[in-house]
Amino acid sequence: MFEIGINLTSSQFDKDRPQVVERARTAGLSGMLITGTSAQESIDAQKMAAEHPDFCWSTAGVHPHQASDWNEQVAANIRQLAELPSVVAIGECGLDFNRNFSPADLQEAAFTAQLALAKELQLPVFLHCRDAGERFAALLKPWLADLPGGVVHCFTGTRQELELYLSLGLSIGITGWVCDERRGLELREMLPLIPAERLMLETDAPYLLPRDMENKPKNRRNEPAFLPHIVNQVALWRGEDPQWLADITDDNARKLFALPERR
Repeated sequence: MFEIGINLTSSQFDKDRPQVVERARTAGLSGMLITGTSAQESIDAQKMAAEHPDFCWSTAGVHPHQASDWNEQVAANIRQLAELPSVVAIGECGLDFNRNFSPADLQEAAFTAQLALAKELQLPVFLHCRDAGERFAALLKPWLADLPGGVVHCFTGTRQELELYLSLGLSIGITGWVCDERRGLELREMLPLIPAERLMLETDAPYLLPRDMENKPKNRRNEPAFLPHIVNQVALWRGEDPQWLADITDDNARKLFALPERR
């Protein structure tokens, strides 16, 4: 099984980062994608990925929360990173109109600039969208024919948004949000609507610890070693065999990010 979204640069992993990676291997993961969310975190993510060749890769991009920081120097830094072999996607990029930590116009400008970079370098996009579905799709759609593909990471949107993203040919990343009996039930009902070949799985650790896990860690921190729980639960709700689902979602990630086949 492949983890497409781990925020390994988070300070929550400062004390045991190597052990987090080792526990992921022990749990049966075949690889992980480390998320870059700013210029500096993209640099850090690439360095971490390079420490674990053939198991970790990274993205390079600027999250909509940090879109106000986008400038020519940041663009140059992201471009330089994206040319390294361990960097396999542009992002996390997109729109977030839920919190608007950066003004909407700056979010749109940074998003469009990263889409242009992805087109130029022929890399897939690792996407973030919250409360901005229609505008997100409008900005993204003109670029898709010239991109290798993209995944809407940590999807928590509506059925209408899901159908829109699928109609655009995007893949869908599902996290432990779906294991939350308070706010994940709508998403749980939508799981069967996602074609198996367009589904990917992730923890988004250290966030979104699955609420239905037994023996939760006392620190409430999520980590990639818990991905098998998400795989099992998603398989249950989709009516599929967990090992089959683990394998096909692994294959999906490797195809999108142009990674070597599983060993």
